[in-house]
Amino acid sequence: MNIYIWRHSKKFSSWSMFDEPHIYQDNYMHAEVIVLASSREEALELIQEDPHWNIAELQRIEPLVLELDRPTVLSRHVSFG
Repeated sequence: MNIYIWRHSKKFSSWSMFDEPHIYQDNYMHAEVIVLASSREEALELIQEDPHWNIAELQRIEPLVLELDRPTVLSRHVSFG
């Protein structure tokens, strides 16, 4: 099993960034989804159970993958404003 983390921030988004992913159906500033699964495909299937998440857009982002066979830092978050 692995932990899959998808994060996206629209903080510095502008109209000039037309191709930027939009991973959640509602308007958001920061979005993050964390899933425990045996594969990326399984993680996306689990996320798909909530229709607010846009799977096609999530597939454009490479998730952070944390393997559970050794000690690791699970999350870090810094926000300035």
